[in-house]
Amino acid sequence: VFIEKFIEDPRHIEIQVLGDKHGTVLYLNERECSIQRRHQKVVEEAPSPFVTPEMRRKMGEQAVALSKAVGYHSAGTVELIVSGADPTGESFYFLEMNTRLQVEHPVTEAITGIDLVEYMIRVAAGEKLPMSQDDIGIDGWAIENRIYAEDPYRGFLPSTGRLVRYSTPVEPWAGDLRGVAQENGGGVRFDSGVQEGGEVSIFYDPMIAKLVTWGTTREEAADLQIAALDAVELEGLGHNVDFLSALMQHPRFRAGELTTGFIAEEYPEGFEGAATSEERTRVIAAIAAGIEFTHQARQRQISGQLDGPQPVSPAWIVRVDGQDHTVTLGEGHAIVDGHTVEVTCDWAPGQRTATATQPDGPTLGLTVTRQRPNWQINTHGRTYTARVLPARLAGHAGHMIEKQPPDTSKMLLCPMPGLLVKLHVGEGDKVEAGQPLATVEAMKMENILRAEKAGTVASINTAEGETLMVDAVILELE
Repeated sequence: VFIEKFIEDPRHIEIQVLGDKHGTVLYLNERECSIQRRHQKVVEEAPSPFVTPEMRRKMGEQAVALSKAVGYHSAGTVELIVSGADPTGESFYFLEMNTRLQVEHPVTEAITGIDLVEYMIRVAAGEKLPMSQDDIGIDGWAIENRIYAEDPYRGFLPSTGRLVRYSTPVEPWAGDLRGVAQENGGGVRFDSGVQEGGEVSIFYDPMIAKLVTWGTTREEAADLQIAALDAVELEGLGHNVDFLSALMQHPRFRAGELTTGFIAEEYPEGFEGAATSEERTRVIAAIAAGIEFTHQARQRQISGQLDGPQPVSPAWIVRVDGQDHTVTLGEGHAIVDGHTVEVTCDWAPGQRTATATQPDGPTLGLTVTRQRPNWQINTHGRTYTARVLPARLAGHAGHMIEKQPPDTSKMLLCPMPGLLVKLHVGEGDKVEAGQPLATVEAMKMENILRAEKAGTVASINTAEGETLMVDAVILELE
């Protein structure tokens, strides 16, 4: 019988240590990595919004004692599980020690100004650490988000494919993030090992890049994350950029009320985009009308017209995510459903990205794509589908016949690119709802596909060992 301690509101907090071969071991404060999925970290930050100076000292001293007891030198991380339900900070427990550099080490470097890689090399060469524990401080706040090749809109299933477009907010990092940040009032670091045109396969970890921001406060660092994520252009496969932006905006994240169950608790029905508001939707409606106005004005510049270019109407009906809005465009503003919306957008025909500026609101980084008859506008962790029609024609839209999607209810479709490891049924087999039908392996994880309803297997369309694409038909039921 195994009896384990139950931890209420568990938080994942780790202590960075650095030791040399001469008996000196230092702790470089903590990182909080509580926001994770399937025990895989998604967001890391330093310092932790939960840890007090006294708690930091106690955890740090124990981490140093552990490192000295095993004679450890170099950089390493002592991982702890902490009870968020205990405000005294006394309830922290040892998980493991990672005797290596970790993915999230940049946030520690950002708040301490210490280059961990440099000192790992110096320690390995036998040098003494030139600093003492009293020299280790905390300057500002740093947050790291992991950009993954997984689709949060499809239950975080792995996604593979070619990076058809891949544009980042800054060049891959080189230099001191904190130093650059202090000069510019905030810093952005982008660590990536892929390039536009490269392929993300099913055989490796899904992480595409790490986005690190530093600000003088936690709020500044989070705001920089949102702005930088808006500037990431990634096309060709599913990714979690929208989800990361939604996390950075979430009121519970802003309050620092984190647990290892954060994602499951806040998105129990799955992810459908960052939360929005009526005010934000009106801004998007105004932007969409302005984009359509610019698009039509450009089309009307064709030479040789008998009567010259015809004027474009300023009155539009904009349907955003199924809801109609009456929009009248003005100079630097729009009237949306009777509300004045002051916003300007620098989009021009042919551009995929743009910036929308509001005098009394946040600046929005936009990704704009045309999917006839709609515009897709992505910003702040959400993609808005906008259909823009002149007000005088909008009433006729209801007479247009919409194309119905094909019926796939009797098919088992592959939800992700992957390797068909096993078929659990054959032709003619009767199956019940919930019964395993096939196992698909992708990015080091096996995914069991189950029957959604009872039936009989009519045909098998694939074979074990085949590599499948998204929505490939594995089998069909009668």
